[in-house]
Amino acid sequence: MTEYTEILLRLVFSVAAGGLIGLEREVVHKPAGVRTHMLVCLGSALFVLVTIETLPNEAARIIAGIATGIGFLGAGTIFKAKNDVHGLTTAASIWAVSAVGLAIGFGYYLMTIIVVILILIVLHLNKSEFFKRL
Repeated sequence: MTEYTEILLRLVFSVAAGGLIGLEREVVHKPAGVRTHMLVCLGSALFVLVTIETLPNEAARIIAGIATGIGFLGAGTIFKAKNDVHGLTTAASIWAVSAVGLAIGFGYYLMTIIVVILILIVLHLNKSEFFKRL
């Protein structure tokens, strides 16, 4: 059984991690921002924590269910206007944030920190001068 302080730490960490990524999306005026990313990360972590406590042998099914369900949520951020498609990166960030929540729920703190940094780097690539020249 996971200690209550550890559970609280994981839940708070999930809100912070989702918030960092969501803040980047909000700063660039994308449809899913801080609150959406925080809730997705928190919800994923909570699903894992409840599963660990109640049905530890069912973790793989919970992960599969989250990955599928979040795909539907992300699809809601994608839209087509004339010849352009918008929202793919935001949808991908929502999907990645759900994986961050899963990792936090399982207690993989170092992995989570590395992934959050990588996600922020990837989201920043769009604004770099290198890619504008291509």
